[in-house]
Amino acid sequence: MVQSFTSLPHNWSNRILCYYENATNQVQLARIANIPNWLYEKVVFPGQRLLFEAIPDALLEVHICTTSMTLLEEIPCPQLQVREITDTLAETTAQDDSIDLAE
Repeated sequence: MVQSFTSLPHNWSNRILCYYENATNQVQLARIANIPNWLYEKVVFPGQRLLFEAIPDALLEVHICTTSMTLLEEIPCPQLQVREITDTLAETTAQDDSIDLAE
């Protein structure tokens, strides 16, 4: 398995947590190479999910792993940013999913 990355520099305080899922049936290569002095590359198998840290300027390139690497898409990392669910929303969802056993 190919995996290549360097840690984000410690002085970069604007890190974001990102999520990507390979929803295809093909092996992919996820790559961020547009940030100077930082590289992220990881093979992503069908159905596999990734959580990774990046900075808002990062661009995730998704390549299909065939005999030649084919660029499938480029996704700005802010579009992949994990968002926190507020407690109010989580409580509402939990109440909607509950079953009343008193009936």
